[in-house]
Amino acid sequence: MGMFKMEKPRGFKHQYIYVDERKEKLQKLEENAKRDLGMLPPKEFSPEDIRGKFVEGTKHLKRRKESGRKPLTYGVLLIAIAILLFVLHYLVTGELNF
Repeated sequence: MGMFKMEKPRGFKHQYIYVDERKEKLQKLEENAKRDLGMLPPKEFSPEDIRGKFVEGTKHLKRRKESGRKPLTYGVLLIAIAILLFVLHYLVTGELNF
């Protein structure tokens, strides 16, 4: 099936050199602690805050997301079944007519 599909080139992934993720995480933690203590006003709800939390909480979904693989679509499976049925018909009857 690989003859009919053009492969996409590998995507560019830029990694920042001068960004300290640990420092940003500590700042978020400190900000959340201050909000809990009442030193800062409560943060308004944002859907971006909960995006991806379910995937992060499960091992199998996290692995699938990191690998970048996509599951087979039903179209590919249907085409494969049709080809196998054609080959089976040829083997049983000896004719190429369907």
